[in-house]
Amino acid sequence: MVSLEQVKLLESKVSRTIDYVKKVTEENAGLKEKLDSYQKRIDELEVLIQRFKEDQSRIEDGILSALDRLNQFEDALESKLSMESKSSTESIPSAENKSSGGNKVPGEGKIPAKAKTNGEGKIEISTPNPDTGSGGELDIF
Repeated sequence: MVSLEQVKLLESKVSRTIDYVKKVTEENAGLKEKLDSYQKRIDELEVLIQRFKEDQSRIEDGILSALDRLNQFEDALESKLSMESKSSTESIPSAENKSSGGNKVPGEGKIPAKAKTNGEGKIEISTPNPDTGSGGELDIF
């Protein structure tokens, strides 16, 4: 048979089990609330990350575009400088190319050059061509 002590022991175990289930149920509800708030925060952060990636892409495109423009500017500047240096070296003959050896009188064999500034503040040097005479036209005969 079942004794009174066994019934009391069973009743206390059932009571403890009910208390434990209530406690676990409350804890589960609290964890679900935290999970929901964390999930909302994760969603917000994912949106921020997506915006950041888009902004980062735009920033990279802007930087690459600026670098490309700088390269184009640098290329144009180098081209212009090389053309200017090429034209200035062609228009100013060097003393070594025009010298004919032997003893020289200072200034002999040199072509007088005229220097003037253009409207942009650059110096233009013009020299008459000794083979063409003073008129700048080529004498064939």
